[in-house]
Amino acid sequence: MKTPILILLNLGLIASFVFILRKQGLLSYYSKGRWWLTWLSVAIITLMDELTSVFYAPAEAYRFIGLSALFFIPFTSIFIHYMTTRLVEIAEILEHHKLIGGGVYSFSYLVLGPVFSFVAVASIMVDYILTACLSAVSAVLNTGSFFTLSQPTMLVCVLVIIWGVAGLNILGIRENARFTFAVFVFAMCIFANLIVSGVLALDGGSIGRLNDAAGFTAARFRDGSIFQHYEIFIASVASCILAYSGVESVLQTAGLVRNWRDIGKAYIFLACTVGLITPIVAGLALLSPVEFKAHEGDLITSYATMVNGNWFGIAVGTLASFALIMAVNTAFVASSELMERVAHRYGFHWISATNKQQSLYRIHTLNAVFFSLIIFITQGSQMLLADMYALGLIASFCLNMGALIIYRYTMGTKEVLQFNTSRLITLIMWIIFMSCFVFLAINKPHGTMLWASVTGVVLISGVLIARKRAPELREIEKTDSEMDIILHLAQSSSQTVHIYFRRPQEEHLEQGRDDEVFVTFFSPRQGIPHKMLPNHYRLPLVQTDIYDRIVALLKVVEYELSEHHINIHLGWPMSSWLDRFSIGVMVFKLMRLPRHFPRFIFTMSYLPQPLPAPKN
Repeated sequence: MKTPILILLNLGLIASFVFILRKQGLLSYYSKGRWWLTWLSVAIITLMDELTSVFYAPAEAYRFIGLSALFFIPFTSIFIHYMTTRLVEIAEILEHHKLIGGGVYSFSYLVLGPVFSFVAVASIMVDYILTACLSAVSAVLNTGSFFTLSQPTMLVCVLVIIWGVAGLNILGIRENARFTFAVFVFAMCIFANLIVSGVLALDGGSIGRLNDAAGFTAARFRDGSIFQHYEIFIASVASCILAYSGVESVLQTAGLVRNWRDIGKAYIFLACTVGLITPIVAGLALLSPVEFKAHEGDLITSYATMVNGNWFGIAVGTLASFALIMAVNTAFVASSELMERVAHRYGFHWISATNKQQSLYRIHTLNAVFFSLIIFITQGSQMLLADMYALGLIASFCLNMGALIIYRYTMGTKEVLQFNTSRLITLIMWIIFMSCFVFLAINKPHGTMLWASVTGVVLISGVLIARKRAPELREIEKTDSEMDIILHLAQSSSQTVHIYFRRPQEEHLEQGRDDEVFVTFFSPRQGIPHKMLPNHYRLPLVQTDIYDRIVALLKVVEYELSEHHINIHLGWPMSSWLDRFSIGVMVFKLMRLPRHFPRFIFTMSYLPQPLPAPKN
């Protein structure tokens, strides 16, 4: 019965892939002077990273939480892939601010500033370093299931993989995508056969192990307080998080696609493929009678051998090696995009030079050198690398969710209307990720030491660089000063003057008189807004909030224009009730201004929007 089903399955897969491959522009296309990747390409590049987790994450989860992994691996899959809706939202926000690529680094820079952005760089680079090193080591070890390799031979094979992938990236992103797609086709065929064979192999023993798992999991939550239950829940999720490492790489490679909608399509594709494959394959392997202690390093390969024989086990082992090599490739692609954004922002253009294939060959070479050093330091120990891995990943999730909450709290949903998510659920996600981070930091001392060391080095170096080369310094040089405002108002023939505070997003101002000025406070990280009128003044927000900046300006006005009647005009809030609630703290502060400046007249008003020009 199994043989006819597998024959029909493979014929269907072949027909599907032949149909897909006939489409033009499937993986890349040329537009506006450069090559772009399609959403399918960036999704597959990330998929090959995520998919590799199935070869080591189930064993890691089983080691720490036992049979509960049967339930927490699927739960973590749902949780992580639902979290990717927030990464799509971040991609749209970055595109709105013309910050293409860079992922968590660009977003943390936009919202939190240079210091936290370097923490993001350190966290995500730890993730990419360990992705490349752990995947290369695992690729060799899976091959070692069939061939005995000495320690020196294993290290040489790992270095060959790292430098081979570096060479593939130096050849260019188009060739990279084509090769990755070929491996993807092979992977889908193998996994489809493995899943169908595993389902057909389920028996009474598998059902018994599932019942044991349910009873074991329920017993863990039966006694104790709610805080103890939450601790068990966090420990279980943190132990399964490795199964979905690499999911942030799509956002990191946003500079390779045309817009944020391609990022959204890529994440939907990942949820429908690896989001289902990983928990299904992990569940089938853990329900099987494979002896876990004897096959901890090659659990999936041994399971495949058990259900379909030695040749299929060799095929799965070969797939594991290729897929893990592609995870090394993802680390190269995503880390190069990250370092290119950092180099571009701080003017290190020599490192971001490209060759004829538009490849960041210098960054790829430096990455290969650095990855090789980590392999020598750890001597290719898979356990040591795995212990270090998850912390950087969780740290990047915490920074992303935290920055998104702060952004939505300060900006609301008025600025970006097309894609918005629940801020309450985002807050819950941030709390869970922070709890996982604390748990891993306590229980993974090697990962904590590596993350803290790299973060400290990058942070100190970054702050020193930012003081001299930060791009916001150039924006601050273009700004106006408080005295420019005073001089303009002092030249007015009227004893009554008006100061209008306007947001950077406002694109229209009415032509004012000489007794009026328009003032816009802006963040230098977002660029100076356009000067719309001669009496429009732009003042930077540097290490202070908007309320303190307004107070400082009004104190200067009060002192320099003591003989004038001062009218202060604040804009009328036009956001939804939820946005008005989120900016309530700032509004509450503004209500205190009349107490500090009793001589001023304060008005909150709404200016009518200009009518559109009539069509001819």
